[in-house]
Amino acid sequence: MKESCALFGSSEALVEDRTVSVIFGQDLVNIQWQNFVATSKPIAQEWCSQLFTLATNSFVNNPSFYDLLERTWTKLSVTRDTEGFISLKNFYKPFASHRDDKKRIDMALSNCGLLSKKKDAVDSKLFDMRAFLKFYACLAPRGDIDQICQELNPSCASDSRAYINIDQFIRLLNEKQRDPRLNEILYPYANEAKARELIQKFEPDKTLINKDRLSSQGLQAYLISVENNVIPLDKLDLSQDMDQPLAHYFINSSHNTYLSGHQLTGKSSVELYRQVLLTGCRCVELDCWDGRGGEEEPVITHGFTMCSEVSFRETMEAIADTAFKVSDFPVILSFENHCSPKQQAKMVKLIKDCLGDRLLSQPLDGYP
Repeated sequence: MKESCALFGSSEALVEDRTVSVIFGQDLVNIQWQNFVATSKPIAQEWCSQLFTLATNSFVNNPSFYDLLERTWTKLSVTRDTEGFISLKNFYKPFASHRDDKKRIDMALSNCGLLSKKKDAVDSKLFDMRAFLKFYACLAPRGDIDQICQELNPSCASDSRAYINIDQFIRLLNEKQRDPRLNEILYPYANEAKARELIQKFEPDKTLINKDRLSSQGLQAYLISVENNVIPLDKLDLSQDMDQPLAHYFINSSHNTYLSGHQLTGKSSVELYRQVLLTGCRCVELDCWDGRGGEEEPVITHGFTMCSEVSFRETMEAIADTAFKVSDFPVILSFENHCSPKQQAKMVKLIKDCLGDRLLSQPLDGYP
């Protein structure tokens, strides 16, 4: 690999200094790696900086349901073939887990007029975000939202589709959606102007917009949007008082951090320390045992089990690399120490060597 990478960029910069590794996956255990080699070290550093900014963005990591649907639509849209069609197989992947699901997808696409008659595919020119939302509504109908509309507006039960007027929408926003504990000055009650703004934003039917009405489809769009997030966007960043004693807080902690699976037979991995710290964990566990071999350095494993072991040295290096990447708040190292006095001394040296002045070894002034 080094010989191949040396063909690109300056030979003055080591390949290791120009390589960016992107780790991704559905969870912290089942991860994949993709390596990229830049032409120079400064470019690799810029890549790392920008990718890390995206990966740790609070808004990106707390999407609304609408945002998740939009991501799915984007992924489907870019899978079109050279003729501009999206294969049904690409629709099955995110939505179908068995044969019946595939039939429901075919029916939903057909009912929305998206399924091409010439080939089992969808024309990407017709497949905008609004068409995708219509398809999703057909695939997973929300009868409960129709029921909400009918409860607020009983007169719509005889109509072809459920809707509410602007006054009923205001009542829904203030009596059902709003937290009554909120400060009325900071979080004022919804009024006609606010309700009309939301109707214009989420109602797909212009005729209903002109009548100040919101259909069940428009109400669903509002309910899954960022406007209806459980946590307001302005509260995603730190908003609590962080000057209290450490014991006053719930601490994001990890048990048996090194294990990637079963508690008795699982595989241990140093990488898991990196992953949990990069996701904001502030307390990790290290079960330390005497190591064997020539160097006789401590190892981390689940004692008296069939779990594999990892190097204590490599673990401390991983913690040093990632402990304060996403947070400046303290990291607690929870040691379960089974080492002999001789290897305990090696543990102490490795901890000091790897953590340096980041290690809290004396009480802080003013915090006995």
